[in-house]
Amino acid sequence: MLNRRLFLASAAATLATGCVSSRQVAPQPAGPTYQGRPIAPEYLQMYRAMPEERFPIPAVDLSKIDPAYYRRLVDYYSPEPAGTIIVDTANRYLYLTMEGGKAMRYGVGIGRAGFEWGGRARIQYKRAWPTWTPPAEMIARQPELEEFRNGMPPALDNPLGARALYIFEGRKDTLYRLHGTSEYWSIGKAVSSGCVRLLQQDIIDLYNRVPDGTPIIVRQA
Repeated sequence: MLNRRLFLASAAATLATGCVSSRQVAPQPAGPTYQGRPIAPEYLQMYRAMPEERFPIPAVDLSKIDPAYYRRLVDYYSPEPAGTIIVDTANRYLYLTMEGGKAMRYGVGIGRAGFEWGGRARIQYKRAWPTWTPPAEMIARQPELEEFRNGMPPALDNPLGARALYIFEGRKDTLYRLHGTSEYWSIGKAVSSGCVRLLQQDIIDLYNRVPDGTPIIVRQA
């Protein structure tokens, strides 16, 4: 009788265990996600914090940015020579052309309607942690910027961010820049006053890849 009771108790435990296992919840991603999809570790590393910078840069919250705008190497045919910057304002991308039909692609934010610039020019020079000097026309529209007429010192909240590339047509400064931003929500949108903005980590990457004199083409939408 004792053995029969032990057998029945063991069978009941086995059935109960089987019932529990059949109702297990699917495992959840351990790391950050975008709309429920895991973010690949290489992107977390790509957009890591950069404490080594003059002004430490925090990691990007990639859960708030469409992965379509993460930096990546893509297939890209262009008649332009390798080493040309092409800004596709309609699709909010910047391409740096490479050999073999490839390009490094970056997500960007572009100028609001009425402030866009487009054309063929070059990067006259570039600066790390630049001073921002608003144009007189901008100060006229936004008098609160008067205090920066002679320049706003470098800082993480400086509108030019960690790096700036200065666009010239011939010898003329267009007053437009490729620059960094901490406003991650602006990537993929038309929000700034004419300049092309990239995430801080992306503008640093681009800055390190291109020399002064790099040709640039900005295609208007």
